[in-house]
Amino acid sequence: MSPATTGLIGIVLLIVLFMLRMPVSFAMVLVGFLGFAYLTNLEAALNLLGRDIFDTFSSYPLTVIPMFILMGTFAFASGISQRLFKTTYAWIGHWKGGLTIATVFASAGFGAICGSSTATAATMGKISLPEMKKYHYDDTLASGTVAAAGTLGILIPPSTILIVYGILTEESIGKLFISGVLPGIILSILFAITVAILCWRNPAIGPSGIKSSWKERLRATSGIIEAVILFALAIGGLFAGWFSPTQSGAIGAGGALIIGLARRQLSWQAFIEACRDGLRTSCMVLFIIMGATVFTHFMAVSRLPFILADWLGGLPIHPMAVMAVIIFIYFIGGFFMDAMGLIVVTIPIFFPVVMELGFDPIWFGVIVVLVGEMGVITPPVGVNVFVIKGIAPDIPLERIFKGIFPFLGALIIMLILLMVFPQLATFLPSFVTY
Repeated sequence: MSPATTGLIGIVLLIVLFMLRMPVSFAMVLVGFLGFAYLTNLEAALNLLGRDIFDTFSSYPLTVIPMFILMGTFAFASGISQRLFKTTYAWIGHWKGGLTIATVFASAGFGAICGSSTATAATMGKISLPEMKKYHYDDTLASGTVAAAGTLGILIPPSTILIVYGILTEESIGKLFISGVLPGIILSILFAITVAILCWRNPAIGPSGIKSSWKERLRATSGIIEAVILFALAIGGLFAGWFSPTQSGAIGAGGALIIGLARRQLSWQAFIEACRDGLRTSCMVLFIIMGATVFTHFMAVSRLPFILADWLGGLPIHPMAVMAVIIFIYFIGGFFMDAMGLIVVTIPIFFPVVMELGFDPIWFGVIVVLVGEMGVITPPVGVNVFVIKGIAPDIPLERIFKGIFPFLGALIIMLILLMVFPQLATFLPSFVTY
């Protein structure tokens, strides 16, 4: 059996294991180990396994992951998310659909200090869904907006998905972070426009809230000053070259902790819970990276990615048409896998193809995240949808899925804009030194 055929069988076996609900990291380790052993020998595979496990969990660059994850958990425990929602609600809550638009912009703000799609959806869902129910918002609009707005957490920096992408491709995490700023802002606006159009067509689904006075607006705005400072210090410092990515995450986590203590909102129990959540999430991501490393070595010795790259590069079609095919594969894969698992499995296969075709790896990272965002809200996996279902068990699952489809249109428009204007993702990173 040829190495390339072995690689194809390995991919099929990996998909089967996913369908059997084996954890992503364990499935990749198992397939990668067996495939590498078959193509080389058992002793080499055992040496590879031991080295990859040790290198992953002793790698200093990977410390960026727990730092930014802790930043997000401390920010939630410090009440920053509640203040972000109150601020946006005070300014636009009196509009038609104002509560849902406020949720979109609050999710964008929380995504700037969180980095997780599910955490953003869960956090904003707990805060905004009761408010929308109080003002008799349509359940489909309310739940769909929260699920879709949660996806901003993996596009706007810091993003755990972009961190993993940067580690797998050896690209600058600082540049990847900054690459998501403009697309994240534009996508937030597109989501808000989507809500406005839906409420213009049917005003009953998003009634107006109470109009806040200017005094109330200014008082609410003062509550997010620390969030702005936290983002400016952590991400702005990374942009300016003051900190490395790991240092930036550590400063962000420390800053969120100090904010919680200064506001007397971070109890001892909340601190322990935040540390536990951060540790659990960090271990999950690190295990996935370890599995991806073993699987990548198997793909390398199978030569499958390079054969695929040579074949696609030699096709008599425009490189953008090849990219469209890759994006479509990611879109279909998102139906069955979460964004993190999809990226770590496919990057070893498609990244050499992207490089062979001459595309910018930073731009491709943003493209992958955007398609991954579609995956976390589309059936049957739709992780964010199930998160919202857990928060609001009285809303039927089919209504939540129905609510996300208008926002898929906004994601597709953003994807087209990036394809036509790649500078949206590459302009700001050109100024980053890390």
